[in-house]
Amino acid sequence: MKICFVTAFPPSKAVLNEYGFHVAQELQSDPLISLTILADDTDGRETELPEFNVERSWAVDAPSNHRRLLKAIRKLDPDVVWFNLLFSTFGRNPIVAFSGLMTPLLARLSGRYTHVTLHHLIDTVELKDVGVQHETVYRLAGAVATRMLLLSNSVSVLMPGYRKILNDKYGRDNVHLRAHGILARRPEFPDFSRRGNPIQRILAFGKWGTYKRLELMIEAFDILRRKMPATKLVIAGGDHPQAQGYTESVRRNSAVVGRSSPSRITPPRSIAHMAPLPCAAV
Repeated sequence: MKICFVTAFPPSKAVLNEYGFHVAQELQSDPLISLTILADDTDGRETELPEFNVERSWAVDAPSNHRRLLKAIRKLDPDVVWFNLLFSTFGRNPIVAFSGLMTPLLARLSGRYTHVTLHHLIDTVELKDVGVQHETVYRLAGAVATRMLLLSNSVSVLMPGYRKILNDKYGRDNVHLRAHGILARRPEFPDFSRRGNPIQRILAFGKWGTYKRLELMIEAFDILRRKMPATKLVIAGGDHPQAQGYTESVRRNSAVVGRSSPSRITPPRSIAHMAPLPCAAV
């Protein structure tokens, strides 16, 4: 079977590159699958991962994404085109993002079997938290984009609630639940001897600053630490692309009120070619 996998992919740092890597790794391990990754453009300064067949076929915020991808798909003539998507995958500009999200439907209309892994829904996002000014317009455009994606042959989501929304609100029966998992072939059990030795550590990891925010969690941790003084909260990850500088501002504010020392900044261990991301201890 010949599969084209459309995804952000290392050494790109774009959102979902890590998930794309792990899916591609599993597909690559199947001898019956011929895999080509249609990935986002990079600056060319880092080398491609040698074990994968990668074609750089689109770019974040490029209006020509759907044309470039369809051209690559026609050339490769795959049995399946698999899209790994957020609504903002193809761009932060809403028009560019919308045109990119047309690609799965256009690929299906060209005769390809199309599958979409959809990582979030516009229906569940608090648009005011991401700075959207014209919420009604965004909701309408998001509903249209959702219906376009659901016209793919099949769609996978990672949470039961997402599947329920797509089934109940949009009336589709081609939506499947695929749990996110831990992105590891062989899970490693934690070393329990390190717990409470000498402190208990809580790790929060993500891309912060839009609807994933830190203020409430830090307030909750302050309450917890009064009862359990030998506890540390480690905030790792980095800024969401639309909230540059957010984690640094939270760290400065936390230091000012005496919650932490801002001097401890260490990158977490990189995972499967992921770029190390900033880590701030609170």
